[in-house]
Amino acid sequence: MSAQITRIQENLKALKLFKTHELVESFLEEASKNNQPYSDFLDQLLKQEVVAKKEKNIAMRTCLAKFPFVKTLESFDFDFQPSIDKKRIKELATCRFIDNGENVIFLGPPGVGKTHLAVALGIKAVTEGYRTYFTQAMPLIASLSKAYAENRIEERLKFYCQPKLLIIDEIGYIPIDRHGAHLFFQLVSRRYERGALILTSNRSFSQWNEIFGDPVIATAILDRMLHHSTTINIKGNSYRLKEKVKAGLIRQPEVTQS
Repeated sequence: MSAQITRIQENLKALKLFKTHELVESFLEEASKNNQPYSDFLDQLLKQEVVAKKEKNIAMRTCLAKFPFVKTLESFDFDFQPSIDKKRIKELATCRFIDNGENVIFLGPPGVGKTHLAVALGIKAVTEGYRTYFTQAMPLIASLSKAYAENRIEERLKFYCQPKLLIIDEIGYIPIDRHGAHLFFQLVSRRYERGALILTSNRSFSQWNEIFGDPVIATAILDRMLHHSTTINIKGNSYRLKEKVKAGLIRQPEVTQS
């Protein structure tokens, strides 16, 4: 390796162009062998740097989003859930709802793919450069309640308002007490028309009075949630029981969504 190449690599490292640092020597050899124009050489080298930085940023945002798993829309079995309009999901995957500060609500019984779709849209948002955060409903309420008790509620609300997309999973599996409902309303109100939400729930909207324990609070939450929103009501069978049903080990239970 010549002194010049060593100096170039040191400068690239100092500029934090790590992919270019890694590739420059081999690219120079290839360019020299093929009598490649300088502009083509530089263009191809910088393309690799941009791709590497983009992949690194996506990986970092994916980590910060705290997804419980990584699943994509491509891996979702739409044939198994024919009640879902695939075109509507593809439209949501454009992420325009995030730019518009709109909400997406997935309703349906356990195991039908609500969380998969929520995470898949979250992954798409991350890929498109949107700051995203995933949480389940009860840890969210516990976090807000703890912050309130420690006089840090404003700080915590600000934390949950920072992501352009906030995903709240499993609303309705466990009832929320009145105080928790008030705190949840504050969060929804703060994000209203400013930041997008994706929620999943196993309960129909008519049952949200039971979830929040107060019809006034439930109505106020729904008023803001539904004003600018898309609701996907999944009326299908559980993926988790799919293989056991196929093997004849159990019968698929009949599930209805009110």
